[in-house]
Amino acid sequence: MNPDLIDQMRDQLGANGLPYIVPIHPNLVHLTLGLFIAAIAFDIVGVLFPVEKAVFKYLAIPVTRSDLFNVGWFNMLGAAIITFFTIASGFYEILLSEPLTNVTSSWGLQAMETMLWHGIGGVVLLTLIVGMTIWRGFQRYLWRKDMSRQVQWSYLAVGLGIFVLMFLQGTLGAHLGGEFGIHTTADQLLKMGRNPNQIL
Repeated sequence: MNPDLIDQMRDQLGANGLPYIVPIHPNLVHLTLGLFIAAIAFDIVGVLFPVEKAVFKYLAIPVTRSDLFNVGWFNMLGAAIITFFTIASGFYEILLSEPLTNVTSSWGLQAMETMLWHGIGGVVLLTLIVGMTIWRGFQRYLWRKDMSRQVQWSYLAVGLGIFVLMFLQGTLGAHLGGEFGIHTTADQLLKMGRNPNQIL
């Protein structure tokens, strides 16, 4: 990209270093997390449904096992779709970032290392979520379509393992915003020598 074009673009950026007020990536991250966690959670409840059936009946909650699996499937499908936008917005916003210098994260990483690991982690998670969605689709429409339990135990175990990766990935993202001040409006204003209390 032309350096002059980048400099012209920087003149149009707001206090958070972006051409819009609120960063998009963190919001999409939480949507991805919510959809994926809900997908695995509803599938777990669906698997355990025979045990919990009495509880649902006692609470007068009309629910069927197939409904729980439907929620699991559609949340997983939604997570796979939205994660493409999550990753794209993350890479766009990282290109416009100017992290605080001479700062080391609580994990002992510099800003560039943290951005690199966060970017790699995002692509890995995208791949895993899409893979889980394909796996879930095969279970739903081919392998287990005539079974009352629509998901395999191994699928749920892998989903729970991905929760751990999401935690690590989220912590790296939190370091970028909290410790390196990337797209954090108050941090960027302080970096420019301006008082956030007067501007925000």
